Amino acid sequence: MDKELMVSWIESGMIQIPYLLMSKYREIGLDEKELVVLLHIISFVEKGNEFPTPEQIAERMTITSSECTSILRRLVQLEMIKIEKGYSDDEVRYERYTLSSLWLKLAEILITEKKQLDLETIFQEEKDIYSAFEQEFGRPLSPLECESLAMWIDQDGQDPVIIKAALREAVMSGTINFRYIDRILFEWKKNGVTTVEQAKVHSLKYRQKSRPSSTPNKSSNTVPFYNWLEQ
Repeated sequence: MDKELMVSWIESGMIQIPYLLMSKYREIGLDEKELVVLLHIISFVEKGNEFPTPEQIAERMTITSSECTSILRRLVQLEMIKIEKGYSDDEVRYERYTLSSLWLKLAEILITEKKQLDLETIFQEEKDIYSAFEQEFGRPLSPLECESLAMWIDQDGQDPVIIKAALREAVMSGTINFRYIDRILFEWKKNGVTTVEQAKVHSLKYRQKSRPSSTPNKSSNTVPFYNWLEQ
């Protein structure tokens, strides 16, 4: 008997509730009753009833059918659900609930949150890059230098990671100034360098072009540098 009950329970089906709906329903303007009505609509649709009546939904809840009607009206007004009308292949008129507008609202929240996260990441990267420059220069940046940094990011569209790589290249070359770094960034952009790995390969290629040291017999571990200002 217990096994039969278990089989019956499994065969009755399960409703899949999107986690995003459960976690974000307040943000899109729903209260708990409206959420439960939506969940019941989803469950009815999954069972093949695409247009449950207020009475059918209310039977499953602790609300009256008139209250359910009011909630359904509000859900339509909020564009959480829409009533689609049409004719089937055998010319039978039908009405059904569609929740595509609800999923779009939830998708918009995800997109907004991602954009916000991207902005926070960019802000942190920009903050870090100013600190990196001040550390390598050994002093606070001047207003003109800050403006140059901002122009690289905002006007030239340079990735802060690439700017840091150009700073490291300037440090390795022993020429730490904004004109030199600007030239490195210009050359990289002209040659399609968009990642740190590409920057490393590009810089290595140019270092190999540099003239040998004037004291070839002297062993040295220093890396030959390329004078980007001579480009």
